[in-house]
Amino acid sequence: MFKSLNGPQTIGNNRPFWIGFGVVLALMLAYPLVADAYSVGNVAYMLIWVFMALGLSLIWGYGGILSFGQTFFFGIAGYGYGVLAINLGGGGMTLLALVIAVTLAALAALVLGYFIIWGGVGGVFIGIVTLSATLVLAFFLGQTAGPEWHVGPARLNGYNGMKGMDGLNIAWFGDSNVELEGVSLYYVVLLLLLLVYLGLRVFVNSRFGNVIVAIREDAQRAELLGYDTRKYQLVLFVIGSALAGLSGALYTSWGQFITPASIGLPAAAMPIVWVAFSGRSDITATMIGSFLILLTFQTLTVYSQQAALVLMGAMLLVTVLAAPQGFMISVSRAATRLLRRVGADKPSRP
Repeated sequence: MFKSLNGPQTIGNNRPFWIGFGVVLALMLAYPLVADAYSVGNVAYMLIWVFMALGLSLIWGYGGILSFGQTFFFGIAGYGYGVLAINLGGGGMTLLALVIAVTLAALAALVLGYFIIWGGVGGVFIGIVTLSATLVLAFFLGQTAGPEWHVGPARLNGYNGMKGMDGLNIAWFGDSNVELEGVSLYYVVLLLLLLVYLGLRVFVNSRFGNVIVAIREDAQRAELLGYDTRKYQLVLFVIGSALAGLSGALYTSWGQFITPASIGLPAAAMPIVWVAFSGRSDITATMIGSFLILLTFQTLTVYSQQAALVLMGAMLLVTVLAAPQGFMISVSRAATRLLRRVGADKPSRP
C-alpha cells in the first residue's frame, strides 16, 4: 500500500509492496511480447511523461514548492535536444544531445530557482513566477516561424513545430548505431523510469530527504536548527526540474517533433492535475496514478478532446474537495482499513 508522507518513505520494509512491485515490473517487461508495435510505442509515450510528474511530486509534495514550470524545463530540454541532434549530425550523437539537453534544463532551473529562492519569493507567488516563465517561453517559441529563427541548420518553425531531428540512437560496434524506437525505446524508457523511481526513494529516505520534509513543515524551525533551507530547496528544485527536462528530451526523440503547444498553459496545468489527483506526497502513488490518468486521458481523447479536458478539471475539483491528500492515497488508506477490519473479524483458531 502507499504511504502518505509526513516523513520520508521507508524502503524495503513492506514485503507485500515489493512482491506487487515485482509482479507489475514482470508484466511491463512481458508486455511487448503480446502487444503490437503501435501499442508498445504508445505506452512508451505515456511513460515518458511520468518523469515530469515524479519531478513535480519531489518539488511540491516533498518540498512544499508549487511549481507551474515543469513544462518550461520540458520545453528547454525538448527544443535543446532537437537543436543539438540536428547540429551534431544525429546518429550516435543523439545520446550526447539528450544528456546536454537535460543539463541545460537543470542549469535553467538553477538560475530561475536561485532568483526565486534567494529573492524570498514564497507561497503562491512561486507558482505565479514559474507559470509566467512558462508562458513567456511558449509565446516566444510561437513567434519563431520565420527562416531567421534557426540555430545552425535547426529551424524552430514557430507553431508549426521543430522537426527533422533523429530519434535516440546508441552507438554500437564500429560505425553502426542502434536506433531506439518501438520496443527498444520502450525498454530503455522503462529502465530509466525504474532507476529514477528507486533513486528517488533512496533520495527522499536519506538525511537530505528528512531535512526537506522538515523545511516543508516548518522552514523557520529548520533554520534555527542550523540548516540553510535555501540550499536544500534549490537542490530539490533543480532535481525535480531536470526530471521534467528528461521528459522533454525523450518526448522529442520519441516523436522527432516538438511544438510550443506542449509548453503552454493547458500543458503546464496537466502535471498539477496528475500529481494532485494521485497523491503529491508519495512518489509511488504519483507514478502509478499519473500513468493511469494518462491512459484514461488518451483513451478519451480518441473520442473527444474537450471531454478529456473537462474530465481533467473535474478530477482536480473532486481531489481538492473530497481527497486533498490524493485519490490514490485515499483509496489505499480505505483498502488498508477494510483489510484490517476483515482480519479483526476473523475468528481465532482454537
